[in-house]
Amino acid sequence: MGLSWQQGPLSAGAIGHFLTPEPLPERLLFAEPLRRRMRVKFNDTWIADSDNVILLHEPGRYPVAYFPRRDVDPQVLAASDKVTHHKDLGETTWYAVHAGDRTTERAAWEFASPPERAAELQGRIAFAWRAMDAFYEEDERILGHAADPYHRIDIRNTSRPLEVRLGDTVVARSEHPVVLYESGFAPRWYVPRADIDETRLRPVQGQTFCPYKGLCDYYDIGDAHRAAWTYRNAYPEVGRIGDMVSFEPDRVEIFLDGKRLELESGQKVAPPTASTAAWTSTRSGPTDPIGAGGRTRRVDMAQAMRKTERGTTRPVSLPAPSTAAVSTAGAAWAVESAREPFARRPGGPPRAWSA
Repeated sequence: MGLSWQQGPLSAGAIGHFLTPEPLPERLLFAEPLRRRMRVKFNDTWIADSDNVILLHEPGRYPVAYFPRRDVDPQVLAASDKVTHHKDLGETTWYAVHAGDRTTERAAWEFASPPERAAELQGRIAFAWRAMDAFYEEDERILGHAADPYHRIDIRNTSRPLEVRLGDTVVARSEHPVVLYESGFAPRWYVPRADIDETRLRPVQGQTFCPYKGLCDYYDIGDAHRAAWTYRNAYPEVGRIGDMVSFEPDRVEIFLDGKRLELESGQKVAPPTASTAAWTSTRSGPTDPIGAGGRTRRVDMAQAMRKTERGTTRPVSLPAPSTAAVSTAGAAWAVESAREPFARRPGGPPRAWSA
């Protein structure tokens, strides 16, 4: 979750409300200094480098970084005939981005004459995430979207017993599960493999990618499809859940301290399907409707392990995806939606599309 997407306070799906005497506007946009150095690479060329980035939080979208023009290589931007209109910020001018032997149309934009209330966005350029090679903070690559300072994950040990059942079959029973709290969403419970009857877990083809936790694998349990998942090589920041297994409360029965868990409001989404995984489009940017801006690329997973400038290695696709699914042939479909929020069960794995 972030400030303006999923169930954040500025999103349409917010689970809380502001305690104000008068209703707030239907849409609230929030802009703030990022206060981090951010860089953009395109065709192996650094085209933007700034420690004066403005982050725009817009309802239903990931945060977007806006760079001052003086921190963008002026030779990489080529004006486009394309002009669109943003409902809150006015006329949007689009640019092709060019470096070396590569040009990508509609890869950057700016608001031509933002209203006075949004004056800090005047003269700033944003880049379409999936059109670039990569984005960095200092020397480390940022995956999926601009870092959201309002996203947080906490993991806690608990001594409350947890049991997972499918009908009369006990799939897991643990006296020491861990609970993952992710920015205001319902808790997700992870179970050590030693406490699971792994004969009940049937691995399925397909992985998804979470910018905060890593690559996720799935399991069927009986006739319950994708009823469990695991981050076998979770990022170090969430390493405590690495290779543990979590279960979907709407597909199997989960009892915590004797009380059955239910899937909470706002978390019900549909898993990716073959048809959505195969869908492609090249549209991008602030005027795209939700779900219409993704682009699907076929990426070899062996090539998706890439070292950052600092020398650390993380599994990514190029450009960095917000979700990824692996085909039965062993390659990956990286479903990239940098401007649109991927549907995901918070605390658990991301899903490619919502219902």
